[in-house]
Amino acid sequence: MVRERLIILTAEVEAHPDPVLLEHSETGVPAQDTSHPLLADAPAQSGTPTFAELGVRDEIVRALGEAGIERTFAIQELTLPIALAGDDVIGQARTGTGKTLGFGVPLLHRVETPGDGTPQALVVVPTRELCLQVAHDLTDASKHLDLKVAAIYGGIPYERQIAQLRKGVDVVIGTPGRLLDLAEQRHLVLGKVRMLVLDEADEMLDLGFLPDIERILTMVPDERQTMLFSATMPGPIITLARTFLNQPTHIRAEENDAGQTHENTSQFVYRAHSMDKPEMLARVLQARDRGLTMVFARTKRTAQKVADDLTERGFAAAAVHGDLGQGAREKALRAFRNGKVDVLVATDVAARGIDIDDVTHVINYQCPEDEKTYVHRIGRTGRAGRTGVAVTFVDWDETARWRSVDEALGLGQPLPVETYSTSDHLFADLGIPSGSTGRLPLSHRTRAGLDAEEEENLDSGKRKQRRRRTGSTTGREQAPEASEETRPKRSRTRTRSRGGVAEEGQPAEAASSEPADKPASDKPRRRRRRRTSAEQAAPSAD
Repeated sequence: MVRERLIILTAEVEAHPDPVLLEHSETGVPAQDTSHPLLADAPAQSGTPTFAELGVRDEIVRALGEAGIERTFAIQELTLPIALAGDDVIGQARTGTGKTLGFGVPLLHRVETPGDGTPQALVVVPTRELCLQVAHDLTDASKHLDLKVAAIYGGIPYERQIAQLRKGVDVVIGTPGRLLDLAEQRHLVLGKVRMLVLDEADEMLDLGFLPDIERILTMVPDERQTMLFSATMPGPIITLARTFLNQPTHIRAEENDAGQTHENTSQFVYRAHSMDKPEMLARVLQARDRGLTMVFARTKRTAQKVADDLTERGFAAAAVHGDLGQGAREKALRAFRNGKVDVLVATDVAARGIDIDDVTHVINYQCPEDEKTYVHRIGRTGRAGRTGVAVTFVDWDETARWRSVDEALGLGQPLPVETYSTSDHLFADLGIPSGSTGRLPLSHRTRAGLDAEEEENLDSGKRKQRRRRTGSTTGREQAPEASEETRPKRSRTRTRSRGGVAEEGQPAEAASSEPADKPASDKPRRRRRRRTSAEQAAPSAD
């Protein structure tokens, strides 16, 4: 049986320098067990070691320093010494605690540079947004290294990604489906992968990617370092870890009895009527000290409707959901990160992997389905030691659903207070200026808006050209570039037929090649010749 080492961070590191070997369990070590010295503290403490002190390559330390990152968070402090040595790791910590650099720095540290263009490291993530986020972070951290990072994900044409792989890539970050497609087509070579990371493993399980993950794991060499990061450790993830990891060190960067929700996040729950929610939302978005805000909806239609309504009311809002193309989704995220819009309305699936540290407010426009969804949503704020505000609207028909969420998380708010857009306690709780209405004042409309962000064209040139050719044959309104000369010719071709009905078999060239002044008497001769040939064919059949 595979055994794992479990490390839980405490303040008495010096007293117990060696971790104790334990069987893995979902609950981890009991809180009263004092035999394990490592217990999670708040991230980014002033006494935590720097990346340089942990032996990270100078090029990476310099790149992180230029980004204002010097000291490690708890998960990074524990993970780096083990991962830098090449050992397998299971990292378990809540969202927003710095897991990306926890595996990214050791991965970049151990990549051989310059490489031969074949991927040495593979990071598998559940969503496109998280893929782009991780690729961006690793690109920034490796800018002083001679290596190439590629993001491989679905929703865009294959050609660009295939061309990128052919030029040579050292680190690949991708979603399971597109990775499998390119690997099976022999465009992505996994035979030299020495480091494999499974990020947000529990989310990949929820999205049904576990069979794809197992197929990918069979394609990479057995001799490799594997790092698995997950906020929770459900049974299938434990089985996956036991099957594919070699004596992993299990690191929990939090207290065993810690709540699932962030202590730095103030949570408010209101019972709201569906017809009053737009007005309530508009007032909540005018709260003092509100910065970037994420609004969550359960359905794609509701997310788009809310974003459109907020834009109509004067807010700089954008939507991210599954009905949008990848270019539109990336445009909305860029505008949100750049501050051109400060309200992002998203569905749960589309929001997975959106990692933006300075989100100040999260608003659950619709009650989450379960406690895990609730934790995921409000985890978008209060990240990296910052404070945040989470507001949840509970409609009358959502009371039972909310009660189950409250009971599972122990929030102590089973029956939210009835609230309307004019309720005094709403203004008092969130610091909304008195007199605020359902529209943003003109003086506060300082954001550039979604239209100020350019949408990247993710389609290849060939595809666009092929679409234009197809459109030119399906209707005149889709082919404005058609010349005036071609239209009369088409018209003549259709009218030169028996009884005014176009003959499908008559080629356009034959019709257009006839002189315009040809006498009308020629038409009967042409028809007589066709009838004569038919009459000649009949006797021959006899």
